[in-house]
This record gives sequence, structure tokens and C-alpha cells, in this order.
Amino acid sequence: MGDDMPTHIGGIDLNTVLVVLCGVLPAYLLGGLNGAIIASKLFYRKDIREFGSGNPGLTNFYRVFGKGGALLVIAIDMAKAIAAVLFAGWLFGTYLNMLILGRALAGLFVILGHCFPLFYKFKGGKGIMSAATVLIVLDWRVALICYAAFFTILAIFRYVSLASIVGSMIFPPSVFFLDIGGDNVFIIATLCAVLLVVRHKGNIKRLVRREEPKFSLRREL
Repeated sequence: MGDDMPTHIGGIDLNTVLVVLCGVLPAYLLGGLNGAIIASKLFYRKDIREFGSGNPGLTNFYRVFGKGGALLVIAIDMAKAIAAVLFAGWLFGTYLNMLILGRALAGLFVILGHCFPLFYKFKGGKGIMSAATVLIVLDWRVALICYAAFFTILAIFRYVSLASIVGSMIFPPSVFFLDIGGDNVFIIATLCAVLLVVRHKGNIKRLVRREEPKFSLRREL
């Protein structure tokens, strides 16, 4: 027994720490794989960060390059979120009996990885596509509520940024009222919402000044 590895240090369960690290680190690294940057370089030999608003996200990709390569952007940003969230959910569910918490925590780190990617000098996108995918895997009811808010605001005001902000802000109360995963998941949802809103601070300034471009189906597609 004296040669056994310790499982607790200062009241901290090392096995739990290991499970958490094995769940969130891959989520962060996968989150850093930016679909818009990859597609722009693969299809056009250009870097999306050097065009349009400079944001490496789907909306800017559409505005600069049109439909070409957009499916790859969507596929990469969705696949990375799905893989990370499902893996962490399995890991947490198997070893800690906390599947939903694992999915939520991985979702937060996917978004962090997308916003602050290690691969691109911590300069990434705004995380909306990643967050939208996380919602689907986390709970379809929460996803439905947030999507409804997004498309309602988009249809009324025609600002993608405003719709994204409102959709993000709906996330925490949806988790709370549907009682998804308890207090810890609500806290994670709140952190996600704050991060997503803060990432839109430039858009908020332009909205206040009425300088934010409106969404046009004909122009965007």
C-alpha cells in the first residue's frame, strides 16, 4: 500500500482532477480549429482574417467569399464541438456520474478555444457557431428556445450580431427554468453567455451608432 499512488492531496481528489483535465483540454484544443481560417486557406489560398471585418467566423466568410467553402466552415465548427462535448460527457458520465456537467464544461472550453485559439496566437472568432452546436448536444429544448430567439430577432431587426447576443443571453435562463444539470450547469451557461456577449462588444458599439450592417439574404448568399 505504501507504494500506491496517492489519490488525494490536500482534500483534492486527483482522479476527479484527471477526468476534468482529460475532458476540457481536448475541448479547448478542438475549439481552436477554426473552420473559416481553414476553409479560406484551403479553397482560396487566403486568410479570412485579412478581409472584411477581420473576424474568422461564418458571417464574415460569407460576406467575403460567398457560398464557396461555407459548408466546410460549418462542418468543421460543428464537428469539433460535437466531438468534444460527446467525449467529455462520456468521460464525466462514466467516471463521475456527471454526464450533463461534462458536456456543459466541454462546451465552455470549446467556445474558449474558438475565441482564444492556441494555434492562431489566441485571436479567434466570436464562438457563435460553436455555441449553437453545443446547445444541440447539451439539450434540444434549450437549443430550440435559443434558436427561436435568434431567428425572431434576426427576422425583426436583420442584425446577425444582435440576434446572436439575444440568443446567448437566453441560454442561462433556459437552463435554469428547464432545470438542466443544476446550479453548476447554470453557472457554466452564464459564463458562456457573458463570453459570447463580450466577444460582440465591437458589434454593440456599431449597433449603438447605427453603423452595424444588416443581414440581407440576397447579399449574404
